[in-house]
Amino acid sequence: MTYKKPLPQPNHDDKIFWESCSNHELRFQKCQHCGFVRWPPSIICSDCYSGEAYWITATGKGKVYTYAVYHQACQPAFESELPYVIAIVELDEGPHLLTNIVNCSPDEITCEMPVVVTWEDISNEFSLPKFKPCR
Repeated sequence: MTYKKPLPQPNHDDKIFWESCSNHELRFQKCQHCGFVRWPPSIICSDCYSGEAYWITATGKGKVYTYAVYHQACQPAFESELPYVIAIVELDEGPHLLTNIVNCSPDEITCEMPVVVTWEDISNEFSLPKFKPCR
């Protein structure tokens, strides 16, 4: 079976993030100077402009910051999943991640709802982080 949905196109900055996802880990850059955890990765901290950072592994826990329920597919490959939820999840470590909420009815989702990462294994190269309610 061929995966028909768009896949990430890793670049120099986010390659570590996508490689860690294939191992079911969420990793983010943390500023060595001020401690700000950032996404997307970059060469400087957006808070203090330091160029010193290291990668941390996140717990995968967070809460729904905002979301939208799609009743019409943005692309034909998504039609079989209607309705689906696109959300911004605020992780406990701070970054906001654009993702999907899965394993629940769209009617159950609320802002501030606690969620935890789950993985959609696409190939040896890609696992996509999605989030499900903490129950």
